[in-house]
Amino acid sequence: MQSFRTELENPVVENDIIDLANKIELYKYGKIDDDQFRSVRLARGIYGQRQPGVQMVRIKLPYGKVLSQQLKRIADVSDEYSRGRLHITTRQDIQIHYVDVDRTPELWAELEKDTMTIREACGNTVRNVTASETAGIDINEPFDVSPYADAVFKFFLRNPICQEMGRKFKVSFSASDEDSGLSYMHDLGFIAKTKNDIRGFKVMLGGGLGSQPRLADVLYEFLPTDRIIPLMEGVLRVFDRHGERKSRAKARMKFLINAIGLEEFKSLVDEEQNAIADTIIPIHVKDYPISIPVAVEAPKVELKNKVAFDDWKATNLIPQKQEGYVAIGIKVLLGDFYTDKARLLADLVENYAAGEIRLTLRQNILIPFVKEELLPYFYQELDKLGFTEVGYNKAVDITACPGTDTCNLGIASSTGIAEELERVIKTEYPQYLKNDDLVIKISGCMNACGQHNMANIGFQGMSVRTPDKLVAPALQVLLGGGNLGNGKGVYADKVVKVPSKRGPEALRRILNDFQTHAHGKLFLDYYIEQEEKYFYNLLTDLSDVTNLTQDDFIDWGTNEDYVKAIGIGECAGVMIDLIATLFLESEEKIDKAKEAFGHEVYSNAIYLAYTAMVNSAKALLISEDIVTNTQAGIISQFDAEFVESQKIDLGTSFSEVIYQIRKNAPTQDFAQNYIENATVFLDKARTFRKQKQAITI
Repeated sequence: MQSFRTELENPVVENDIIDLANKIELYKYGKIDDDQFRSVRLARGIYGQRQPGVQMVRIKLPYGKVLSQQLKRIADVSDEYSRGRLHITTRQDIQIHYVDVDRTPELWAELEKDTMTIREACGNTVRNVTASETAGIDINEPFDVSPYADAVFKFFLRNPICQEMGRKFKVSFSASDEDSGLSYMHDLGFIAKTKNDIRGFKVMLGGGLGSQPRLADVLYEFLPTDRIIPLMEGVLRVFDRHGERKSRAKARMKFLINAIGLEEFKSLVDEEQNAIADTIIPIHVKDYPISIPVAVEAPKVELKNKVAFDDWKATNLIPQKQEGYVAIGIKVLLGDFYTDKARLLADLVENYAAGEIRLTLRQNILIPFVKEELLPYFYQELDKLGFTEVGYNKAVDITACPGTDTCNLGIASSTGIAEELERVIKTEYPQYLKNDDLVIKISGCMNACGQHNMANIGFQGMSVRTPDKLVAPALQVLLGGGNLGNGKGVYADKVVKVPSKRGPEALRRILNDFQTHAHGKLFLDYYIEQEEKYFYNLLTDLSDVTNLTQDDFIDWGTNEDYVKAIGIGECAGVMIDLIATLFLESEEKIDKAKEAFGHEVYSNAIYLAYTAMVNSAKALLISEDIVTNTQAGIISQFDAEFVESQKIDLGTSFSEVIYQIRKNAPTQDFAQNYIENATVFLDKARTFRKQKQAITI
């Protein structure tokens, strides 16, 4: 660690990386257990792979903006610590695979040299803040949402209120009413609006995908921009306190809203405003760094294939609101590209555009601020990199998660079938190369990282069992999902499950039927008209498993017989219930609270003290074999079990002590008293535990 400790200028970042290195050493020597270490590394973007002994590292890139120098740094890191492949995710991150966990602190330090982080890219945290890839250039946007997405990312990174939530939390920003940021499927979604020349957002709350998708509710039709951060802080505080923690499958915020209702949730958020340091937080747009396009003469180009160039322009260019400029869409198959091409791309945009790219929600790349007269040159140079495939954001542009390639939770291949379906469309349905109505997405399991259940046509990896009890890879076919704009959407219906090798035939039947009978309708409108039963009848014979061939037992992208092998999923984080560990963590949180107090960040100090008290209470409840599933439940259960029974004397109820956080503004005096309360409570809890252990012995 000494080799890079002095190279980082930010002491907060340096301490973070050193702490990770120390935790790795403690784990290697058995000082912390598997669950605790898993929690540590997930919060640092380090995720276990399907392959033993190696990790996936996720680089958190807010709203997908990557500067040229950052892309070069990522390429260098991938070559040094991974295998030279970069994977764009559906949350505008980049993932690299096959990383040795011992080298992750060094890797992280290298990224931070160009202000990139892996912090909170995984785990029960606020995940990457996503946004429309066209933010800042969108011809329909009322204003650029990029500065606001950036401010939200920076405010909540390392913020104590969102470090150990029951589950992950996802946020998006949409540039216009087209809602290309997909607000309806996010925990919090913001859609840019103006009202009387005031900037603000329509706010959507409680959306989500997974096995039980939920459409978001409208929280506010219009909220001024200076209130979005305080609102989000209130939402996170409520989710942290009242969200499920025992059952991971029910721990997303959508389940909390279903349980208590939107109005009760809003009421709880309003109650939290007393505890928030600033209920108005202006976002200074003028301070946001804007990439400036270079002034350069167009090099002379002699195009070898004018027809191919025209086809590319017809499908891969996006108009900009800035006169004389367009954006170029690069279709990246399955989101995978390599470091040699990444460096050349970085040089190209640095020398001839604005020195930045945007990673997209459909796992592609967008180059903004390209002068129209430079298009022939860009086509020539991108063609050398294999980056001129037509069909950007069109039907042929299929989204897929890594699936069984690297993910522990993958049930069936998503990348293999995606490649085959793209081949089918290109060769048999070339008209869809220019069709942007049809959206196809694939996930390797029910967790929907490939967003299959919001697609017009979706496929979910599954398995089927024959009458002879043989297991084959399968695909659940889903139809009828879509984005309706302005925060509205519809989720797809599960229509039929077919063996994976019949997936292409299922797609053919759907497209053939659509072409024959839709008569110009959009696919979603046609599906709504025909309804699920019609398509079930169209496809149901493909679900017959009594006539499988040997080929049906071999998944796409492999030559080996299929084996259903599901590991332990890490995308949702883990629980740590060891009593001693909880006490130790309480002590660490109090130390951090004192540190924040010393830096006069009183709101953070108070929240750290709050979580310390919750941890201490949870430790004693667990010692009594009492099940806990929410922070609010821990508080009330502790009163019932320990205070009301007079096992522990606090001079008042635990609720009265801990819920001072909701009643008091985060002042210096309150923070000091609250930290002292947390210290005293931890001492009392530890004393009680020791006395009971002594009696037991």
